[in-house]
Amino acid sequence: MSSESDKKSSGFSIGAIARPRWNVLDLINIVNKGSVPTLLLCDVDMTWAENLRSQLKDQGVKTTVTAILLKAIAIAQRAHPESRTVRLPWGKEVTFGDIVAGFTCERLVGSQAAVFFGAIENADNKALAEIARELKEYASSELKDVHQLNLQNRFNNMPWLLRRFILWAGTNFPAFRLRYMGATFGLSSLGKFGMRVLVPPCVTTSTFGVGEVEQRAVVRDGRIEIRPMMTIALNFDHRILDGAPAARFLQDVRRLLEGGLEGYVVAELTQGSTTTKMDSLPALT
Repeated sequence: MSSESDKKSSGFSIGAIARPRWNVLDLINIVNKGSVPTLLLCDVDMTWAENLRSQLKDQGVKTTVTAILLKAIAIAQRAHPESRTVRLPWGKEVTFGDIVAGFTCERLVGSQAAVFFGAIENADNKALAEIARELKEYASSELKDVHQLNLQNRFNNMPWLLRRFILWAGTNFPAFRLRYMGATFGLSSLGKFGMRVLVPPCVTTSTFGVGEVEQRAVVRDGRIEIRPMMTIALNFDHRILDGAPAARFLQDVRRLLEGGLEGYVVAELTQGSTTTKMDSLPALT
């Protein structure tokens, strides 16, 4: 048996990977194995989005940039079905009809910080207030009280072979994937840490990363102005999406954030509605 001094002199230590860490590793190594990640970046003028937050706050509704982002991306996915398409192992593709907004949230499991993956169903139809409420639940409620978090926490503690079988089933059978891994896009944000942009792993066909909204000097109509700007990274799977369709998808997200979302939230601004019907909304072009 080696002594404590022998361990210190070796210059390194070896330990088991923490169970909560497997959430991320499984997505990268198994669920999206073989993906061809390709990156697009764009800057978004968040002036309109920040004004929207102020208007809602005046009505007693507190929302976040993340909530606005999730709704904008979800609406854009309606016009870009390939962004919610995944490959199946036997040479087929499946396009999911319902939009499910996926996002990362960091929680403590004991003393271990762990990344979990939240999911908000029908984010394209839900009001910003409802999306913000669900985000808050993921951030502050007990793990056992949020279905998706509880499911992932239990999954982390399953035996290795059972975990592998469930993941295999999720990548081969669309109905099974919808039940346990339903997100049609992913979003990670490090804005609260002052980061400008994040390039997350390509764990869904369309995975977004964002940093903080910061004041930057930009040129508008030949003049230099200070605007609240945010950089968005889209990491997409090139096996499903080509560059031009991915760029059009990201362009629609930017248009929505810069004012195109107005027609989708007018009911919230005028009536405090919690749900907005898709058939009454303007279509993206």
